[in-house]
Amino acid sequence: MSTDKKIAVIGGGSWATAIVKMLANNVDELLWWMRNEEAAQHIRETQHNPRYLSGARINTDVVRVSSDLKTTCEEADVIVLAIPSAFLHSTLSTLQIDLSSKTFFSAVKGIIPEHNKIVGEYIQNEYNVPINQIGVITGPCHAEEVALERLSYLTVACEDISVAEFMADQLACRYIKTTTSDDIYGTEYSAVLKNVVAVAAGIAHGLGYGDNYLSVLVSNAIREIKRFVDTVHPITRDIKDSAYLGDLLVTAYSKFSRNRTFGTYIGKGYSVKAAQMDMNMIAEGYYAVKCIKEINKEFEVKMPITDSVYRIVYEKMSPRLEFKLLSEELD
Repeated sequence: MSTDKKIAVIGGGSWATAIVKMLANNVDELLWWMRNEEAAQHIRETQHNPRYLSGARINTDVVRVSSDLKTTCEEADVIVLAIPSAFLHSTLSTLQIDLSSKTFFSAVKGIIPEHNKIVGEYIQNEYNVPINQIGVITGPCHAEEVALERLSYLTVACEDISVAEFMADQLACRYIKTTTSDDIYGTEYSAVLKNVVAVAAGIAHGLGYGDNYLSVLVSNAIREIKRFVDTVHPITRDIKDSAYLGDLLVTAYSKFSRNRTFGTYIGKGYSVKAAQMDMNMIAEGYYAVKCIKEINKEFEVKMPITDSVYRIVYEKMSPRLEFKLLSEELD
């Protein structure tokens, strides 16, 4: 893939800011769209995002910030999506342009709730983008540590490995190491499911379970993820790779994990609405668990952790009772 492709990042949150910071190390010009014009203007004037990762400096000599989505997408050859999955469809559906020639990378880590599809499938089906022009940017990596320039690792996946290598090269820098994969479905579904598990880890923490229990929960979770991704997309993969196990571990254990934080609130007795209002951030696992539950009606994979989280957050079952029952299924 040509190195002179113009890249646009779509989204204004923490992960979008982190991706912009990474890419700005390696490109001569980068387009960045965010919905809020006041925030865009603040970045132009101060080189800092006022709401997310505000300590991270944005090189505005390289980064062109805009709230004009149509123009940003028209100018870009490569579009990196970093919008919470709950808002991706409503954002892109406003575009009345042909996107089929663009290359897309999903950094969303969620499922489009209106379609019950991972982002790659959604882009392929809705915008007629060939699957070899669609990639995934996944962890293990927290935006907050990127902002602090702590050594972090990313996996970039695409069925066309040259496309994955292109984006991996653009993201790599002094504090970012990258690897590539051709497993777009497995890495994306795994990224979705690790958010569900992180909610479960947070619930356990909120209920007062300790590290011993969490270690068993997470070891069962990676097997649950393997069962699901191997059923949905059966190819040879090593679930112990960083894109799968590593991403799960950092999301389930880290203090930076929004999904774990959301789960902790639920475990402490907060309602879903109260937890969301107190966090003032999106926990992808809340939306993802409902979508996975729907998708799994077709495949019928055994998923006790996912089922427990679903019953707690959507059927308002008692977290304490659910985890007592779940603990009997774990080994």
